[in-house]
Amino acid sequence: MPEAGGVCGEAGVALLGGGAPDGGSGDAFARVSGVADAVLYEGYLLYPYRRSSAKNRVRWQFGVLLPRDWVEADGPVVPGIAGSADSWYQRTECLVRAPRPDALVRVRVRYLQMQHKQVLAAGADGRHRPVESLRTDDGRDHLTFDEAVPQEVGLAWPLADLLRGGCGAATGAPAAEETETLPGGAGRVVRRREEILARTAVEAERLTGDVYRLRVRTENSGRAPDARAARGDALRHALLAAHTLIGGEGVEFVSLVDPPAGLVEQARGCVNAFTWPVLGGAPGDTGSTGPVMLSCPIILPDRPQVAPESPGDLHDAAEIDEILSLRTMLLTDGEKAEARATDPRAARILDRVDNMPPEVFARLHGAIRSLTPARPGPPGAPARPAWWREDADDGLSPATDTVVVDGADVGGGSRVRLRPRGRGADAQDMFLAGRTARVAAVFHDVDGSVHLAVTVDDDPAAELHGWYGRFHYFRPDEVEPLASDEPVAPPGRGPRGPDARPAGRRRDGSMDGATDASETPAQGAGRLPDRLQQRPTT
Repeated sequence: MPEAGGVCGEAGVALLGGGAPDGGSGDAFARVSGVADAVLYEGYLLYPYRRSSAKNRVRWQFGVLLPRDWVEADGPVVPGIAGSADSWYQRTECLVRAPRPDALVRVRVRYLQMQHKQVLAAGADGRHRPVESLRTDDGRDHLTFDEAVPQEVGLAWPLADLLRGGCGAATGAPAAEETETLPGGAGRVVRRREEILARTAVEAERLTGDVYRLRVRTENSGRAPDARAARGDALRHALLAAHTLIGGEGVEFVSLVDPPAGLVEQARGCVNAFTWPVLGGAPGDTGSTGPVMLSCPIILPDRPQVAPESPGDLHDAAEIDEILSLRTMLLTDGEKAEARATDPRAARILDRVDNMPPEVFARLHGAIRSLTPARPGPPGAPARPAWWREDADDGLSPATDTVVVDGADVGGGSRVRLRPRGRGADAQDMFLAGRTARVAAVFHDVDGSVHLAVTVDDDPAAELHGWYGRFHYFRPDEVEPLASDEPVAPPGRGPRGPDARPAGRRRDGSMDGATDASETPAQGAGRLPDRLQQRPTT
């Protein structure tokens, strides 16, 4: 196995699927492998999986680490909490407990390396010329397209070494070229990858007792051949969908989304750039610590899971498997032929959908993750008709309805302080913890639950959000009623420190974590990828 050019410790390197030395962390990494692979290929190729589709002409939107001179050709980048913006580095900071003096930290850096597939047609003179498409005598089409090869680099150092100034290793990938001869002498396909230069540095600092802050920074250390080149050309030298797994031996990681009471301030002090670290683990795991951390360019909850009903990746975790599978089934034979010629992963999706057993497809229709006991209404309150009846909404008025919270009637115009629940809270909502807000409406869901639509007091666009009907939604037990004369909370006092903001592009393209008024609160919670389901909470 090749060795990385690291210092102050062992640094093993392996391609995806290889045998990097894991020690005791192998099982922990395996628990997040499904989610990590979904992140790796998120948006790789979207339905209808054809090269000619407009949505597949602008690809790789998350975790893209390009050469620094290309990224900063128009000025330095502004760090964000997730990686939907192109950057030249990622920085992960997290908390780790290590009671043993011989603790070992293991890091896996994972990304895609672009591979250009060029189809060459054989000419009568024996020369080959590049073409966009070519049909061979066996009736198969071959299309020029940009593919990608998964890369994974495994690193490991004793925690003691990381405390003495940090360690680093090369985490790039070499250039390569492969040639495939097409049937009947029609031509050939050349697949070419450019060298990627990258480096990962890891360091640690002791905070209190056996609690340490761990910092992992991965940079694209190469230079672009042309700093003014088109993005598509610069991507040939980029780490695509870059993310990091952190584990080890004798260590456990602390949730930054829902830290233990004694480590809240230390968690707020962790500053992450272009990535979002969450705990990984099995569906039944609980608590605010875990054996592995997944730091990825997509906002996820702690312990995200791939829905067990999903038979395979469709490269669009924000969609619903059933819908995508149905639509893929309805592609014409010609559309399916183009998709198969576009990319091998597209061909595998078509094969899986076309041969999906009825019982597997039936499982995609829906699932109940958890149930909440029904709560009786106030004494003497009239029983509401079932939601499917035509008069089910009679008597409901979101603008004037109220709900009792801590003995106070809360409704339109009421001021509240936001207290999003810990486990299970939307990641965007956690940025609003402690902020004051004004209730705009009280909404009743068909399942009998109640949600408050609010605008944040110190949001300069609060009036505009109210005018458009774009609100944040919280349950009654996630707010604290305020007296009308209580002061407005200072801006930015979320769980990540004074500079934190809920701003940032969500996976669906909208901004600032706002939920559209047309969404029910339950749909708003579905902003997390449908295929990456959060574990049930109690």
